[in-house]
Amino acid sequence: MHFRRIHKFKCVQLMTTGLVLCMVMVSWEDLDHHVVSHMRSYTYRYLVNSYDFLNLSFNIASKHHHGQDGSDSVDWRLGRYPYLLNHPGKCKGDGNGWEDVLLLLFVKTSPENFEQRQGIRETWGNESFLLSELRANVKVVFALGMHPDIKQRSRVQIALQQEDRAYRDLIQQNFADTFHNLTAKLILQFHWCHEYCPQARFLMSADDDIFIHMPNLVKYLRQLMSSQSGARHLWVGHVHRGSPPNRRKDSKYFVPYDLYPWPSYPDYTAGAGYVVSGDVAAKIYHATLMLKSSIYIDDVYMGICANVMGVSPKEHVHISGEGKAPYHPCIYDNMITSHGHATDVRSLWQATIDATVYRRGFKGNLYCTAVRAMLLCLPYYQTTYPCMAAFT
Repeated sequence: MHFRRIHKFKCVQLMTTGLVLCMVMVSWEDLDHHVVSHMRSYTYRYLVNSYDFLNLSFNIASKHHHGQDGSDSVDWRLGRYPYLLNHPGKCKGDGNGWEDVLLLLFVKTSPENFEQRQGIRETWGNESFLLSELRANVKVVFALGMHPDIKQRSRVQIALQQEDRAYRDLIQQNFADTFHNLTAKLILQFHWCHEYCPQARFLMSADDDIFIHMPNLVKYLRQLMSSQSGARHLWVGHVHRGSPPNRRKDSKYFVPYDLYPWPSYPDYTAGAGYVVSGDVAAKIYHATLMLKSSIYIDDVYMGICANVMGVSPKEHVHISGEGKAPYHPCIYDNMITSHGHATDVRSLWQATIDATVYRRGFKGNLYCTAVRAMLLCLPYYQTTYPCMAAFT
C-alpha cells in the first residue's frame, strides 16, 4: 500500500505539471506581454540604466543642413511638413513684439473632432476668460493633420477652413492625421513653438479629450516661476518608468524588434497631458533636428529626445495618465488634468469653477482627505492619481 500511494502521488504530480505547462503554453503571449517583458524592462532600467545607444541608433545629424541665411532647414523626412493652416502672429502683440505668454497650450486633435474643440473653447480653453479672471496670458491652439480618408478630405478641409476663419486657432500641416503620424504632430508643436512663440514660459501638450483645471494649473505654474529654480529644467506629468515595448502584433502600440530592439524605453510622460518649461521645449526642438522620427508612439519619442538632451521627467500626482479622475468636489481641489472627457467637459468645467469658489475649514479639509483616500487608494484608479494624491 505504501508503494502504491507513492506511485499515485507521482501520477498526480505529473498530471499537475502537465496541466500547468499546457496553461503556460496557451497563455504565453499574454504572460510574456504582462510579466516577462516587464521583468526584462525593469531589470534593464534599474540595473543597467543606460540608454547610450539612442544617440548612435537615432542620430541623423549628418542629414541636417542649414539654410543660406544660417537658419535651420529641415525637410519632411525629419518631420517638417508644409503648413495648411497657420497663425504666425498668435504670440505677438499689436506692435508685432512678443507678448509675455505664460503658457502655450497645444491640443492634439483630429480633423473631424469639431465638437470636442468647441467644448474646449467654451470652457478651460477660453483665452478671454483666462485673461480676465485669472490674469493669465494663455495661448490655446489645436494641432492637426489632414483627414486620412482621401474621399472625405476635401469636404472636411473646407469645414476646417471655415472653423479656422471663425476662431483662428488651428495649426495644420500636410500629413495624414493617423495614429502612426502622432510623432509628426509632436514635432509640429515644438517646431511651431520655436518659430512663432519662443518666449512662452511653458509649453503644454494635451489630447482633445482631456480636462484641464486651469485655475489650479495657472496657480502651479506661477508657484514654479516664483521658486528658486525659476521654472527651468521642467518636464512634468504622469511618468512611465521602465516601460517595455509592446510586442503584440494585434496591438496598435506594437513596435517590432527591427524598429526598437531594446527591452526598455527611456522614462517618458503619458501623452495625454504634460508640461515643459521654455528651456526644455527648446532642447526638445533641437533634439528633433538630430533624431529620427521613426518611433510612431509620440510620448515614447518625446522620452527619447529628452533622454538624449539630458532631461528627465518628474511625476505630478494630479496630472492623470490614461484614466479619468473620480467626479467629486474634493477631487477638484487639487486636480490639474483628467483624461477621457469627450462629452462632459462643460458640466465638469462648471463643477470645478463652483468648487473653486467654495472654501473649506479644518473639518471640511479633513472630510475631503478621507473622501480622496477612499476614491484614490483603490486599484482601478491607478491610471489617474496615485494614492498619495489624497494626502497632498
